[in-house]
Amino acid sequence: MLVPTPTLTSSDRSSSLFGLLVQFSYLQVLDFLTTLAFLLHGVQEANPLVRWCLSFAPNPLVGLAAVKLMGIGLGIYCWRMRKSGLLVRMNVLFALLIAWNLLALIIASAYH
Repeated sequence: MLVPTPTLTSSDRSSSLFGLLVQFSYLQVLDFLTTLAFLLHGVQEANPLVRWCLSFAPNPLVGLAAVKLMGIGLGIYCWRMRKSGLLVRMNVLFALLIAWNLLALIIASAYH
């Protein structure tokens, strides 16, 4: 027996892609907050690009905000270019990074 495959309309695809952008933006905010928290606890930033931005910024908050704004810009680019697969992969990556940040916070607080 053949089961009909649902087809997504252009509107469905657009709302799904927008949902991915919203998720990506939310993950950027969470990454910003967890990175800020572990910087305040003395944990070093592991990403060389972020470390470089932090070193040239007038203060770490400005450098971190600049990196996150660039990240959101990349997400908007993917959304406008309809790169849903890339947005999905970036969402997974940032979810893992946030988990890593939380683990670093837990470990750092265990040794203080």
